[in-house]
Amino acid sequence: MSGNLTHILFENASGYSLFEVNIQEEVAAKSKAVQEAVLDFSKFSRMVKLKSFLPFTSAAEALANANDVSEGIVSDQLSSLLQLLIPSSSKSSPRVLLGIGERTLASSISQQLKIPCDTGERTLELVRGVRLHAELFLSKAGTGMTKGDVKMAQLGLGHSYSRGKVKFNVNRSDNMIIQAIALADQLDKDVNTFSMRIREWYSWHFPELVKITPSTPGQYARLVLLIGDKSQLDFSESGQSEWIAKIQEILDDDETKAKNVMDAAKSSMGADINELDLLNIKRFAERVVQLSDYRTNLRQYLIDKMHAVAPNLSALIGETIGARLISHAGSLTNLAKYPASTVQILGAEKALFRALKTKGNTPKYGLIYHSTFIGRAGTKHKGRISRFLANKCSIACRIDCFSDNPTNKYGEALRAQVEERLAFYESGTAVSKNADAIKKAQAAIALDLEGDDDEDDDENAKEDEVAEAIKLVEEGKKQAAEANAEQPVDPELQKLASLIPGVSAAVGSTPNKKEKSKKRKSDVAALSADAMDVDVPGDLSAVGVEAKASKKSKKDKNSKSAGDVSVAGDVSMVGDDTATSMKKEKKEKKSKKDKKPKDA
Repeated sequence: MSGNLTHILFENASGYSLFEVNIQEEVAAKSKAVQEAVLDFSKFSRMVKLKSFLPFTSAAEALANANDVSEGIVSDQLSSLLQLLIPSSSKSSPRVLLGIGERTLASSISQQLKIPCDTGERTLELVRGVRLHAELFLSKAGTGMTKGDVKMAQLGLGHSYSRGKVKFNVNRSDNMIIQAIALADQLDKDVNTFSMRIREWYSWHFPELVKITPSTPGQYARLVLLIGDKSQLDFSESGQSEWIAKIQEILDDDETKAKNVMDAAKSSMGADINELDLLNIKRFAERVVQLSDYRTNLRQYLIDKMHAVAPNLSALIGETIGARLISHAGSLTNLAKYPASTVQILGAEKALFRALKTKGNTPKYGLIYHSTFIGRAGTKHKGRISRFLANKCSIACRIDCFSDNPTNKYGEALRAQVEERLAFYESGTAVSKNADAIKKAQAAIALDLEGDDDEDDDENAKEDEVAEAIKLVEEGKKQAAEANAEQPVDPELQKLASLIPGVSAAVGSTPNKKEKSKKRKSDVAALSADAMDVDVPGDLSAVGVEAKASKKSKKDKNSKSAGDVSVAGDVSMVGDDTATSMKKEKKEKKSKKDKKPKDA
């Protein structure tokens, strides 16, 4: 726009700055002298002067204004700043011309605020100088900005702005899908071309192999690497069985083809081959095998990528066709913006324009023709099912593009609708509505979320149960340790207990293994002093013993007899019982001693 610049608007990460232009050079803007003046702050500060600065109050506000500037939207802050500081042009006042670096923002300001704007070379040179010396302008103007604050604000805004742009790209690496499907198509052509070349090359030596083996490029190249010179094959019974097993592994365990290869090698009409020629053929076959394996891995990578980027479109129409649609549209966002009619004929543009030029019939389908649905439909219903399928594809693309949590439930529901429509064309069965299908998909998603929550709750409950069990086990160990702890025992009580068989365990002394093996098992319990009130001289206040004792008879040693012995009452009774028991034991010992020499 013609006229002299009066103001410069500079959008910074810290805020909006408005400069007044004192000196400007329109003719020699790119001259060396003017460039040096822009680089020198002392000279450039005479050309422009900071009139006002409107800082941003927070990082979120700075991000919002940066997005508005990039989209050419005049925010409320910028509008109030310009209306307040830029005077309206009139006959008495000079003409106002605002210089702005962003063209979209300049057009919006001129349309909304009726302020003439300029985005020419002189404006860009002045904006470049302002951007270069912005930190010095703001620090010297008393805005509170110090050295380094502008760079820090630019760094923070740059991270948040870029993060928002990446998130707006749906974190969907649809560019990777575009490149992967293009590379897969190119690899198909290259592998097929190389396979034909190696077939023609190796057929001079073994022409019968082409007719026996399938057209799979990788298998033929692997057979070439395995066989090599056919004259070196071992046709004996043992050697032939080994070669058949090796060939059978390459041919998907087809024993018949493996035997046919060996039989053809015996009576082959091919010419002999030189070692150098065979070496080159094998090197080329290795490259073909590598390309074939890489193509398989690339297909799997494409499938995984489609499941992550467009799961609903993949579930509806397949990974390969969905990737071709995204590649043809340019991105998943562009495909989501297309109407269903465009998706239907996407890939058949030449036929469409030819039909429009010749005023003939327009094509009914494009890339979606390769879908299994159209192949299964009848001739009369191919156009109808293609239109219905394109409609569902557009819905699936929009869900994939704008949903935060990708899931394939909607794609499965839409695929079921297409199946129902196919059945309707064949047999006339009723078709469910689109709203019902979406509700079913939402219910399935809700069930999955509840299942995940239940699994988390179950895991937490199991962890709590395990923790409680560990606590109970530790408490039981502590109680057992306390119960088994040794307690002080009265020596007189221990002597008295040693005289009575089976009572030592109750007092605290453990019987020996020999005593356990000789004596029968007996249960002994000591009664507490609270159960009986007996005066005993010394420290013993009460003694109660219940024991099961058994004696072996002399005639029949295997017979067992059990008796319950209870001792309670006065001290005299205890003494009498102990005395009688001691006398009986002495008599038994004497009788045993007397019998030993007689038996000997």
